[in-house]
Amino acid sequence: MRRAAPSLLALWLLIPVPALAQDVPETHARYNLYAAGFHVMELDAAFGFGPHHYQVQLAYHTTGVVSLFHHGHQLNTVVGTWDAGRPDPQQFHSIGVWQGEDKVTLIDYLHGQPLIRSLIPSQEKEREPVPLSLQQNSVDSLSALALLVRRVADTGRCEASVHTFDGNRASEITAHTVGEEMLPHNEHSSFTGKALRCDFVGQMLAGFLYQDSSAYDRRPLHGSAWLARLVPGAPPLPVEMQFETHWFGDAHMYLAHLDQVPPTTLAAH
Repeated sequence: MRRAAPSLLALWLLIPVPALAQDVPETHARYNLYAAGFHVMELDAAFGFGPHHYQVQLAYHTTGVVSLFHHGHQLNTVVGTWDAGRPDPQQFHSIGVWQGEDKVTLIDYLHGQPLIRSLIPSQEKEREPVPLSLQQNSVDSLSALALLVRRVADTGRCEASVHTFDGNRASEITAHTVGEEMLPHNEHSSFTGKALRCDFVGQMLAGFLYQDSSAYDRRPLHGSAWLARLVPGAPPLPVEMQFETHWFGDAHMYLAHLDQVPPTTLAAH
């Protein structure tokens, strides 16, 4: 960690971060992730949604017993615009350290084509290449989340489909509406009440690790997200999620804290 931090800081300062429109309000949310009965991760999210622009920032790190075996932290940010209600990312960047190894991704977008500016470490020796046809008109995972939030805000339903590309992997994510459900009191969650349940499935299309050759490794991953309008005038946000992972098996994420701050720029550091 001490070795990696200076190089990451230097790179972070060199990354130009597009500014979000000043009139876009920000909502900050903290989540806790549990798996197999253990608290395995803490996540801090910042959502900025306006009529023409959006920005999502997600910082997370392992905690508890898991951090003893798989210690790491990551900061992901995307800035984009809306195009007929769909996300059009301008720039996605991700920076972190896992098991003492730097993890950096910087992607710019030009006319729907993701342009990889930085990818550390290079995965070309470990993963199958992603065809350009699967990269074209793709978005990052945070923009996919922004699409779901926007769709629920606009229509009250979850129906959405999007292709994602993170520099290493290409996937297809689809979501559909289940309906409104009552979330009871839970010691892990700060939210109790009615929320719209959206079920989703993620299917990896390309960029598999060469070692992941079995049907189990390549299976679709399913999940559910419950969204509720927590701040007057703001779009509904996730208050609870459960999903399958390759890391932890079945995972469950709960909203722990919510805060709204005056309009400003999420990208200011």
